[in-house]
Amino acid sequence: MEGEQRIRETLYDILGEEGCGTACRDDADIFYDEGVWKLMLCGFMEPWPLGATVEQARVSLENLGAMRFGLS
Repeated sequence: MEGEQRIRETLYDILGEEGCGTACRDDADIFYDEGVWKLMLCGFMEPWPLGATVEQARVSLENLGAMRFGLS
């Protein structure tokens, strides 16, 4: 799925090699459920809603990464 891949690439760009590196590239569960893109990383209790569109999801990840909230 193209949307999932774009969100995954954004996540990897934020985390980089120093973050989760390739582990999060393979272990991140990104899926579309109930009209919202969601992210489940290892260690999270439940999926994080990211947004209804791919672009909203990417912006959400960038904002979370900028705040260093749970991603970096």
